[in-house]
Amino acid sequence: MPPPAPLFLSLASTPPPALMPVHHPRAPQSLTLVPPVASSRKAAAVPACPVASPRHSDYFDPRAPPPPRGDGGYGRPPNGAQDGRVFTSYSIYKGKAALSFDPRPPLFVPLDSGAYKVAKEGFVLLQFAPAVATRQYDWTRKQVFSLSVWEIGTLLTLGPTDSCEFFHDPFKGRSEEGKVRKVLKIEPTPDGNGRFFNLKSAYQR
Repeated sequence: MPPPAPLFLSLASTPPPALMPVHHPRAPQSLTLVPPVASSRKAAAVPACPVASPRHSDYFDPRAPPPPRGDGGYGRPPNGAQDGRVFTSYSIYKGKAALSFDPRPPLFVPLDSGAYKVAKEGFVLLQFAPAVATRQYDWTRKQVFSLSVWEIGTLLTLGPTDSCEFFHDPFKGRSEEGKVRKVLKIEPTPDGNGRFFNLKSAYQR
């Protein structure tokens, strides 16, 4: 039986506004979107890829991706601590595909001293779903890609005209290593006002 054909999805978006925390007494922390301030300095030409745009398109799918689960310790405050933060996903809908950003906070474990340590770093889960009709997407055929803390930092510090690629092996360190290779490529649109997010999965025999 031949291996599945690689999935190639592309999304265009505009540069993101800056995020600034807004604190409210006795209320969960919220985020306010503030447009970035233009700078007269020219960005250094380094291999890079800018971040996705937090902008909805006209393609809205009422069957949005399933909400992130709170199991596994992700998003749970340490014992006795008050939950003052909310982690929510964000989706962008386009004509050929949809892309969902699902932030996952770090996983903490208690120590005998009463302190806590990071057992697993947080990440952002990207979920790509192909379009099956106008404003309809098939999330059962989604492809996923997890951006690590280091990769997220790389995206946030790069210029608006740069591009880059990330390579992942979901089975790295296991017997199936090398059978699946995922490549996430982020590059600017020709007019420089958006970004293309391309995910390609290659299956080896």
